[in-house]
Amino acid sequence: MNTANESGLYDRLRTAILSLELMPGEGLSERGLESLLGASRTPIRAALMRLENEGLTQREGRGWQVAPIDLTEIRAVMEYREAVEAALVEHVVERADDAELAALRAIADAHHSHDDEEAGLRDGSEFHLALARLSRNPFLAEAIGNALTRLSRTRWLEVRTPESRAQARAEHLEIAAAVADRDAERARRLVVAHSRGTRDRLLTSLEEERRRLRGRGVAIIESSTAPPALKAV
Repeated sequence: MNTANESGLYDRLRTAILSLELMPGEGLSERGLESLLGASRTPIRAALMRLENEGLTQREGRGWQVAPIDLTEIRAVMEYREAVEAALVEHVVERADDAELAALRAIADAHHSHDDEEAGLRDGSEFHLALARLSRNPFLAEAIGNALTRLSRTRWLEVRTPESRAQARAEHLEIAAAVADRDAERARRLVVAHSRGTRDRLLTSLEEERRRLRGRGVAIIESSTAPPALKAV
């Protein structure tokens, strides 16, 4: 299998995990994936190892499983994301030009015309990645991308209702307005408040629906140890 095909195999598995087609906690066998994906075991194993680096798969005995949703990890990733985004927004205020800040506002504003869960999840990621890139620091932008990847399987709970989507978009517009005004302190406060509010709503939803989600086959755990460091996607 060539490199392009290997990458395609990884992308297919990654999409299936992030979309919950492959459920958290679900067992994965290399032989079963061979049949499902029409690929040989070596590239499948390589894809599983790449996904392990992202925290999306993990070894289970001699086999593999889709990583369970870990509430301890979610708290840690949200804390990490808050620290990174609070730092980078000050760089955005200093480094982005007026046209770029106007475009950021347009991204947030355009999201008001979308009103479904999938669009809400995509819109939130688009805004935060665009904000991060305006810091002109590729490492900070990559950190935000990695954090959003770690949270992708659970963020859909945050965008389930029209009210939650409207609240997120309103907060994005406030952040965009603060950076456009070159008010670094206000922008930082708004980013922190947005991050913490999202974290609290997400964790509350997961706690409240833990039993129902488990009934659908979603494995939710609370580990007693800190998660591994985030690695590049």
